[in-house]
Amino acid sequence: MTELEHYTALTALWVGLAWAPYIVDRVLVRGLLGALANPSPDAIPQSHWAQRAKRAHKVAVEAFLPFAVLALMAMMRAPDDIYAGTLAKTFFFALVAHYLIYLFGIIVLRTLAFVVAVSAMGLMALHVLGVT
Repeated sequence: MTELEHYTALTALWVGLAWAPYIVDRVLVRGLLGALANPSPDAIPQSHWAQRAKRAHKVAVEAFLPFAVLALMAMMRAPDDIYAGTLAKTFFFALVAHYLIYLFGIIVLRTLAFVVAVSAMGLMALHVLGVT
């Protein structure tokens, strides 16, 4: 497995599991039946950290789709490309950092982590397009 494939798969796994903390909080705050109920304006609000985790997960889902398309294109064009692998690794760690920083409510670092992730994605796009 190449570095590009490895970190794209890890990113997919991370995005696929990042919902778990805020669902656990929902069960702890509302109880099992309350967590399983339909959304309601009368529902007990979740913990602030869980609300931030949910927003961070939404950002990760939205960022992963275009990145995954670009990563798959890079895999088809040059599967052993070290540069694409480095960009995938950068995207993965920046996205995980963004989630954790968002979870803890550190505002400036959150934005910087997201900028790093989006920059890696932009560089991947330029690389796939043959610009870099």
